[in-house]
Order: sequence, then structure tokens, then C-alpha cells
Amino acid sequence: MSDAEFVDIGDLDFDQWNDYALEQEWGDGLPLMVPSEEKVAAMVETCRGDNEPFPPMPPRRVIPTQQSIAANAVMAGCRPALFPAVVAAVRAVLVPEYNLHGTLATTHPCGPGLIVSGPIRHDIGINCGGNCFGQGNRTNAAIGRALQLTLLNIGGGKPGEMDRSTQGSPAKYSFCFGENEEESPWEPYHVRRGFNAEDSIVTTSASEPPHNINDHASTTGDGILTTVAGTISEPGTNNIYGKGPYTIVFGPEHAQTIHRDGFSIVDIQQKLYEDSAVPVSRVSKEQQHHYETERDQTPVNGKYYLSPSPDDIQVLVAGGAGKHSAFIPTFGATAVCSVKISNG
Repeated sequence: MSDAEFVDIGDLDFDQWNDYALEQEWGDGLPLMVPSEEKVAAMVETCRGDNEPFPPMPPRRVIPTQQSIAANAVMAGCRPALFPAVVAAVRAVLVPEYNLHGTLATTHPCGPGLIVSGPIRHDIGINCGGNCFGQGNRTNAAIGRALQLTLLNIGGGKPGEMDRSTQGSPAKYSFCFGENEEESPWEPYHVRRGFNAEDSIVTTSASEPPHNINDHASTTGDGILTTVAGTISEPGTNNIYGKGPYTIVFGPEHAQTIHRDGFSIVDIQQKLYEDSAVPVSRVSKEQQHHYETERDQTPVNGKYYLSPSPDDIQVLVAGGAGKHSAFIPTFGATAVCSVKISNG
């Protein structure tokens, strides 16, 4: 499924088709829908106004087409209405700063984490609330999976070959969720990134799965942010090694308390940047030597910072009831890339 040609599968039933597809190494281990010519055409029709060519996709350097991306979207279980978001996600990971080749070839367990913002969330049924990182929503699962299958089949990011991840992670199946704009006390994330409120946006960065942050006791914004900073202050995170962006996703209850106590997004970024910095005493001598000689990184005021600047800390709200938030580390050597979703 790496080009626009169609394969005649004859009279194969669903199980036989899946056996055949897995033999061709077209899949992720889960059942695949049959990408018939009619279903692919229905996908492409939703993006008929998007005629911008795609650049070559690393590492194979094959140029994607809407037809080849659509074939992978069908196999992933997408409905046609989801395809514009899939195309935008493909464009986002093809931005050079995303570092697609490096994020596919690394031993780190990252996958493309997708954040969907704007009105399309309601139109296509993105889960922005309870269990938004989890199971049970076809839209979230299928969009994330469609991108992963595209990277596998067009890009060539096959496990054990180009994908050299030591252990991998569930983020390599599908990682897509929506911003809970309705319960956020701050300006929407995509607006803070320079888009209009009425725009629908896909944002991606090469991410680990979410790390839970539990704080049921703190009743102040400062208390919650102290817990968050302590949780993300990890000597073993790639964000020390790679000095890249990362994301904090506040649950609505934590967000309301933090906002009530007067913290702006800039205030949050500055506090987390300073308070999460890892003291040298918590980093092994061998790691310190490696950072200095191989990564050209030296401590600042006796600490290692997790991102190049406070602005590199992405902050938004997602999820439902409960006093939980999440830390989403990244590969480090990646960028947060946002692309507007075409409206056809």
C-alpha cells in the first residue's frame, strides 16, 4: 500500500485478506480493513481542494499521494470525514523540523502524538474529555493509526529495520486526542500557536505515551504546579538528552484551580521550566560526561533544564473529571508542528 496502484485480492475473505496483508508487512498486527478502490476514492474526495504536493517521506524518500495515504487510512478504519485530519497530520510530520527520519530510526520509543484543536473536533467526534488518551473512540484511534500505517508503508518505518526502538510503546499504534477547549480557562492552544479560533488544526510532536500526574490533595495552583514540576523532573528523560519540547496536559479540575489562582500560560511555563530542572547531583557522573562531551551540554546554575526555553513547554487542557494531569515527553530532537486541516 505504498503507491497508488490497486491490488486485486480476488475472492479473499476478510481473514484471508488480513493474512495476505500481514505477509506483505502492510500492517501493525491488528486487523486491517480492505482498501477497495471505491473506499479510497471516497477518502480522496474529501480533500479534492488540497492540491499541494507532498515532499518525499523519509526514510524511503517515496513521495506520498492522496491515494496512497487514503489506502492506509481505509486500512486503519477511518471514515471519509476523518481523512482531512489524516492528511494534515502527514503534512505536519513532513515539516523538516519535525525530524521524521530521526524519530523513526531512533531507539527511543516515540510515536507521533497528535493534538486536534478547533471546530472539527465536534464535527468528526474527537474525544477531548474523559479517557481521551484511551480506548473506545473510533475517531481518535483511526486517525492516529492511519498516520502510523502511512509511516510504515510509505515511509518504510518497519520495526526491526528502520524503526530501531529498543522497547517501543503503545504510542506506535495510535496516539491522537483532542483539546478540551470548552473546559479550558485559557485561550485555545491553536490560537496561542497563531491560528484563528475558527481554524481546525492538527499539531504533532514525536512523543512518548502520557505519564500520569496525580494530585488529589493540593488546593492551590502553586501546589499543583509543584507536583507537576516534581513529576517531570526526570534524570532519564530524553528531554535532558535532546533538549526538546514537551507537553503538559492539564485535566480540567487542575486547570481551573491553577487559573483561579492567577497563573497565566506564561506563568505556568516559567515555573515549570525552573522548578523541573534536574540538579546535577541526580545525574550520574557518566551521564554528565556524556552530555558535556557528546551533546555539548553543560549544567546551568547546577541544573539540567528539560527544554531549550519556557516557550518550548506546550500547555493545554484535555480529559474529564478527576484530579489528574499528564506529562508527554518527546524524543527531544524534534519540533512541535501544526498544520491547518483542509475543509475540502
